[in-house]
Amino acid sequence: MSGTYLGMPSFPKAAKDAVHNVTLRANLRHATHTIRDKRAKAVAELEDWALLREAGKQIKDHTLRHLDRYLEQLESAVTAAGGTVHWAADAEEANRIVADLVKATGESEVVKVKSMATQEIGLNEALKAEGISAYETDLAELIVQLGDDRPSHILVPAIHRNRAEIRDIFERKMGSWGRPAPDGLSDSPAELAEAARLHLRERFLRAKVGISGANFMVAETGTLVVFESEGNGRMCLTLPETLISVVGIEKVVPTWRDLEVFLQTLPRSSTAERMNPYTSMWTGTADADGPRTFHLVLLDNGRTGTLADEVGRQALRCIRCSACLNVCPVYERAGGHAYGSVYPGPIGAILSPQLRGIQSEIDASLPYASSLCGACYEVCPVAIDIPEVLLHLREKVVEQGGKGHRLEKAAIKAAGWILDHPAALAAVEKTASGTRGLYPGRPPGAGAWTADRELPELPAQSFRDWWKKNRT
Repeated sequence: MSGTYLGMPSFPKAAKDAVHNVTLRANLRHATHTIRDKRAKAVAELEDWALLREAGKQIKDHTLRHLDRYLEQLESAVTAAGGTVHWAADAEEANRIVADLVKATGESEVVKVKSMATQEIGLNEALKAEGISAYETDLAELIVQLGDDRPSHILVPAIHRNRAEIRDIFERKMGSWGRPAPDGLSDSPAELAEAARLHLRERFLRAKVGISGANFMVAETGTLVVFESEGNGRMCLTLPETLISVVGIEKVVPTWRDLEVFLQTLPRSSTAERMNPYTSMWTGTADADGPRTFHLVLLDNGRTGTLADEVGRQALRCIRCSACLNVCPVYERAGGHAYGSVYPGPIGAILSPQLRGIQSEIDASLPYASSLCGACYEVCPVAIDIPEVLLHLREKVVEQGGKGHRLEKAAIKAAGWILDHPAALAAVEKTASGTRGLYPGRPPGAGAWTADRELPELPAQSFRDWWKKNRT
């Protein structure tokens, strides 16, 4: 699977190619508009949505302020319940831990629950290098894996594919990965889902090792929680003899009661459901049911560095709902691949540069992958002020002398010169005043983005002219 994003061009270059892909834009527009419209209706059902949003924000902020204490509490609780906790400072260490754990079982294949953390560290590729096959079991992740593709959306990784493309992928690739697609497969959702179900069933029944992430970890009890809609997660979490969970350290919450908030906000913000079909929770191991061995790999990989930034740390509140992607006009047109990260869209534009640093061309460009319209902040269920963080990161890019900002620096330099020369400033003001009738009512070239915005009206005369006439 081609899962690495290393060497990808900057966002403007990648987006330029994406916007000319007519099929991609049609797929994205249809999918994002459908999801966001359903989400709006689901959220409107709750009169206390604003209070739930604020509660989620406060729970996350409190946890991040005391992250060391809650992680230690989590480790103690998981250990007491029969699990083993491993700490991974970066992707390389996390991959080595998981590979060693799998090899210790004597197995050469694993089944996986959809996990952003394992995509972030390139686990599938690392396991392949060790002779271990990792099989994705989420339907969209399966499509991406069979198509030798990259995910382009947090919730719906294959959102850039339409039904006809998916059918072609199944017909061409399923047979080389396991059970082939049925003869005469159509592109109806029911037939595609049934083909995937039959293909995956033999994986579930044969696998001895499962790998997952987690949406939340409860420090109080050592419980891990996975939200999903298909049931594949439940199969991976209960059937294998060994379960390995790779989870970012920011996913911890203090108490069991804190889940009450996120059980309401996450499903509505992601799949537009009142509750997700499958909520799997497990605490350590049990003799009578489930895996006999459980390992939890706690992943840092840039998170403590992000935590040290007072403005940027709010990105760690993210609960991976993807609501910000579905309302973003930039994502809708450019698609997820242009972001060069497993975290696309507005949240990716602020999370990836912090986790990976802004030294590379792609990461230095991501804070500029936004119109700053603020729609992402309005829908975020934990109130991450993404526009604020974008501006904060832009400042950092400029301070580090990032490439591609010569025009911005030139404009600032020109403005500084004009403000330092009163005669030049007066000439500019006089020209602007004399040509006011030529200005459009709305900024040109922005289309639907400025449908509800108008340029402010210029006054009849400048303050300088008014002062000359009225100062006496």
